[in-house]
Parts: sequence; structure tokens; C-alpha cells
Amino acid sequence: MQEDNKIPQYPIRKAAEILGISVHTMRMYEKEGLIIPFQKTSNHRLYSKTDIDRISCIRRTIRENKISIQGIKAIYSLIPCWKIINCPDKERENCPAFQNQFNPCWTFEHKDNICVQNNCRECEVYNNYTQCGQVKSLINEIMLD
Repeated sequence: MQEDNKIPQYPIRKAAEILGISVHTMRMYEKEGLIIPFQKTSNHRLYSKTDIDRISCIRRTIRENKISIQGIKAIYSLIPCWKIINCPDKERENCPAFQNQFNPCWTFEHKDNICVQNNCRECEVYNNYTQCGQVKSLINEIMLD
């Protein structure tokens, strides 16, 4: 993935326009934990090309596969964040993302585990699985291990 694709550059209204959806829908995706926009100190949201790609994947999945937002969250929860970031077994005991099967790891507050210092928007778990096929490829790869 190109680094410049991660640069937050589109205000919420422009991102919604690019995607052909409403600002309200963008905010709903954020509230549901499907996306993490960059927030300026003024609380204005900015989106990158990578964010646009993630939302496009979500929209296609909803439209073409008839998968609900809850279903998409459950799929994202299957991403083995503990394996990707090499989380020790002891850390997993207190990790809500490891224990939960309905929400992606980036939707949890990380208080007592290895991710406490991490910014989820910058985490490889959030950033590396923005395209629809990437999550499926990861799951297939794990199943073959």
C-alpha cells in the first residue's frame, strides 16, 4: 500500500461525495466502528484514499452480498490481531478484542494490554485490511497454517 494513500486529505463532505453517500452514513460507519477517521484538533474529520477504499469495500459488501453492518463487524472481528502484532498469551487474557467475536479490535479501549500505547488508526491490523479480498486472503492463509 502506498504511504500517500494513508494521508488524511478529504473532509467528510468530500469523502461522502466521492463515495456517493451521505455525511450521515459516513458518521454512522464511524459510530459503528467500521472506520476511524483522522480527527484534527478542531474535531473535523479527514479521510484518506485508504479510508475511501475501506468504505467502498463495506458498501459493496452490503449491496452485493447483503451482509449487514453487524455482519461486517463480525467479519472484521475475525482478523487475528493478536497474531498480527505478536501478542503474548498472557496479554490475551485481559484483551477484550481477543475475547469478543462481534467487534473489530480497533473498537475497544485498550487499557491493560499491549495495545495501550497504540493509535488504532495507525495500527497494521486496521491499515492492512482495507480491501475486501485482504480479509478473505488472511483467513484462508490462517486456515492453511
